[in-house]
Amino acid sequence: MTTVASGDDLPEPLLDPEEQLQARVAWHYFIGNLTQQQIADRLGTSRVRVNRLLAACRENGLVQITINSKLASCVELEHRLLETYALHEAVVVPTPDDVTYLRDAIGVGAGTYLSSVVSDGCTIAIGWGRTLRAILRAMPSRNLSEVSVVCLQGGLAHCSGINTFEIVSDFADLYGADQHFFAAPIFASNEAARDVILAQGAIRETYEKARAADVAVITAGDMNESLIVTYGVETLADRESLVDGGAVGDIIGHFIDADGQEVDHPLNRRTVAVSLEDLKQIRRVVLAAGGMHRFDVVRAALRGGLASVFVTDEATATALVDNP
Repeated sequence: MTTVASGDDLPEPLLDPEEQLQARVAWHYFIGNLTQQQIADRLGTSRVRVNRLLAACRENGLVQITINSKLASCVELEHRLLETYALHEAVVVPTPDDVTYLRDAIGVGAGTYLSSVVSDGCTIAIGWGRTLRAILRAMPSRNLSEVSVVCLQGGLAHCSGINTFEIVSDFADLYGADQHFFAAPIFASNEAARDVILAQGAIRETYEKARAADVAVITAGDMNESLIVTYGVETLADRESLVDGGAVGDIIGHFIDADGQEVDHPLNRRTVAVSLEDLKQIRRVVLAAGGMHRFDVVRAALRGGLASVFVTDEATATALVDNP
């Protein structure tokens, strides 16, 4: 796993093939949760050799909290993502065989990246959901000063543990940070009510603090499995009309079309969240998402310039660069 910054520099030379093999074995074992025999079968080697490679990973420092090595295939995809979508940075992690662990793998990639950029005095704006929870699990606590964590959107009555309040609170606990919430539902009852909510002093203060954040961390929701669709969209008719209007998914509660533009739909005019235009103005917006079920919305977000940093898995990255 590595981070690649944009620019004219060519990719670094490929690493030692033995280290490449160690890194891939480590990913499949510690992140993908494959057995040593499954890894041996996958890589065409023996279980004994896999065991020795894992031992070498621990002895030479390759495996610590994260896997400190570059995989050549991931590095190449990172550079291609930068070129294809005009990103500033990209992180690509191996795709686990069992999709159950995909969110955890992306969480490790995003968590490691965020740990490298969060410092004293930072304001971090975050969304919510299961991917954000996976990122939190992968991030170590650190003693930092004057850090603030602020929410980007209102919340839902369901989904305890992955809702806005819990995510902000748990993220802030990592750094002993101040916490700032959108004390409001993600969707107001109508457009006028949304405007009233956003005009309230405490909500407006949170909004302005989020807009001025140093880094934002978001994910993307598809139109079938996302928590916003499952718990926030009240009727099947609303969901169908969103799809008919071109929606491919949501970013912090705003439903977007295939080009990353907000669809013209009443629900979008009820969304209590930082606007997509204001989101774009945040200096570093980290989009962490993967899986082919999210392909359309992730590609839309990248097309629309809604992120400057992208964290994903190999399979999703390959599909995105092959079908921009």
